[in-house]
Amino acid sequence: MKGSRTKGTTTIEVGADGVALITLINHPVNALSSDVLNSLKDSYEQALRRDDVKAIVITGAKGKFSGGADISSFEEVQEGKVNEPKPDFIFSEVLGDTLEAAKKPSVAAIDGLALGGGLEVAMACHARISTPTAQLSLPELQLGLIPGFGGTQRLPRLVGITKALEMMLTSKPVKGEEAHALGLVDAVVLPNELVSTARQWALDIFEHRRPWIATLYKTEKLDSLGEAREIFKFARAQAQKRAPNLLHPIVCINVVEHGIVSGPRAGLYKEFESFQELVRSDISKSLVHIFFALRGTTKVPGITDLGLVPRRVKKVAVLGGGLMGSGIATTLILSNYPVILKELNDQFLQASIGRVRANLQSRVKKGKMTQEKFEKTMSLLKGSLDYESFKDVDMVIEAVIENVSLKQQIFSDLEKYCPPHCILASNTSTIDLNLIGKHTKSQDRIIGAHFFSPAHVMPLLEIVRTKQTSPQVIVDLLDVGKKIRKTPVVVGNCTGFAVNRMFFPYTQAAILLVEHGVDLYQIDRVITKFGMPMGPFRLADLVGFGVAIATGMQFVENFPERTYKSMLLPLMQEDKRGGETTCKGFYLYDDRRKAKPDPELRKYIEKARSISGVAVDPKLAKLPEKDIVEMIFFPVVNEACRVFAEGIAVKAADLDIASLMGMGFPPYRGGIMFWADSFGSKYIYSRLEEWSKTYGEFFEPCAFLAERGAKGAPLSSPVEQAKSRL
Repeated sequence: MKGSRTKGTTTIEVGADGVALITLINHPVNALSSDVLNSLKDSYEQALRRDDVKAIVITGAKGKFSGGADISSFEEVQEGKVNEPKPDFIFSEVLGDTLEAAKKPSVAAIDGLALGGGLEVAMACHARISTPTAQLSLPELQLGLIPGFGGTQRLPRLVGITKALEMMLTSKPVKGEEAHALGLVDAVVLPNELVSTARQWALDIFEHRRPWIATLYKTEKLDSLGEAREIFKFARAQAQKRAPNLLHPIVCINVVEHGIVSGPRAGLYKEFESFQELVRSDISKSLVHIFFALRGTTKVPGITDLGLVPRRVKKVAVLGGGLMGSGIATTLILSNYPVILKELNDQFLQASIGRVRANLQSRVKKGKMTQEKFEKTMSLLKGSLDYESFKDVDMVIEAVIENVSLKQQIFSDLEKYCPPHCILASNTSTIDLNLIGKHTKSQDRIIGAHFFSPAHVMPLLEIVRTKQTSPQVIVDLLDVGKKIRKTPVVVGNCTGFAVNRMFFPYTQAAILLVEHGVDLYQIDRVITKFGMPMGPFRLADLVGFGVAIATGMQFVENFPERTYKSMLLPLMQEDKRGGETTCKGFYLYDDRRKAKPDPELRKYIEKARSISGVAVDPKLAKLPEKDIVEMIFFPVVNEACRVFAEGIAVKAADLDIASLMGMGFPPYRGGIMFWADSFGSKYIYSRLEEWSKTYGEFFEPCAFLAERGAKGAPLSSPVEQAKSRL
């Protein structure tokens, strides 16, 4: 864990059979810290020196082989705390010279997991024995890196080039049985037989009853040079197509190829060189930041440090079975929560249950769920038309339309029908929770549980607390979030909360640019190229104009001085254009929902421009891509700064995770605040100030940004304030 690492060690025990058992110990996943690696080297050398040792078995403590390298050591290099490569960075040489080239054979006994450096240690042994459920993978590319302990050279020699590239480029794990079929492990046994089998296997190698070959020099799985070149060519084309902004997948392919063409020792040197460059790259810095930020979202100062134990939520009710409600119900029953789904009438209720059924059936079609599991999961869902069955629920999630008076009535009713301990949650995306609970006495039980659409797919759960929400209720919802496999981010209460509030200027900035003369489709192309899943106009079509206008009105009412007011969307909606659902929005859609530009759009833009009284700015007609990105995202950064300064979010890193998982901000850019800090507060302030003089208050930098800009201070540095919305 960041800031509180356990150093770790290894132990060595020599049995009467002449086998030395070396155990990796570093709670919780036996991460390979520098201390563990140095201790492993010492234990290994001791085993090699001792006359009573014939062979060696390496395993991990408490049913886990090793979760891989200690990631905080990468961060130390990235932050400049360590200039020279740490011992673990040059460990691939040690693996080769100490383990592989040793005069005594070694076998890895793998249980639980062998990830990254853990698998690389195992691959340097002369054989590997695994349990059936053990997970093996090289996930380094998720951190903008490549395997650095020889994995790029050993994996292809065990499983073949194609499978090795697939495992590294996708970071997907394989289980023990599949690993055996691939040749990655030599045998699969039950956990209680693991160490004894590995001991016997090591003795068999020592006594030449089994082959004794260094992994690095195995060749039977390698393709001919001609075939290999074709595989690498195809892999490069696929990697370029899948992630055009990322360099490290190409580097990984190049390093593997170098080892195949020039030999494994040359490959190891190339791996080491490339790793050193990548660990200091902006992409790796961003992805390592995200790694720690993700793990930090469940730590909320003043809440999760009070020693509160989550109460068990046994039954949940969902009010409203539209797209959101049915998606939330799907998520809950998939995690074995019994759910009551309430609707207004039987027609709506049957449609809602039908949506949940369709969500699960799509999993069956994709092979992610058996028919038997489907039936069992659906049996957890019960429909209801009244509140009678709410008497024993532990949590209610309201997911009706964004109508204040309707929500107020519902919460008033819930207080009457639900038990006094029941958590009263709303899935509202923009409405202030204090307004929703205005007529409710149980203010301490009211909380926001804001899912993102589609709720059974999107990973983020925004947990919104008011000043009255009890810490126990927050801890309970954090626990539910974990159990339904969502990433929770706890935020304060305000219009739009964190994600929608940060990103309301996103589409508004795009419309401002269009009214001033920038081509609409060029904006979408540039923003998609930047790494967003889609541009702001394609997104507006997907969400639907009805929702976009209703949400936009919340911000116009609450932040009138900094919203860009345009008639473009209302004009299009008047003309029966509603986005993708009506097959006409900013794009035209065919039967397969494929989008194509619409030349008719010009007339709506011209009409909106004349209503706004805006003239085309010739400078913007040929706006460089860099300026389009900045003019779209710097207003988002500006609003994120307000959210941070007001204490809506406790940590800037929480806003980074919210931007990634709520809006699809590219993870390799590190999240909205981390990305902003790559420009510097001074630069962002000066750009916004310049645009505000030309295009008005919409771009005006907030006080927090002005203050940080004047000092040249990072935007993500902690806010010093006595009180916050949290």
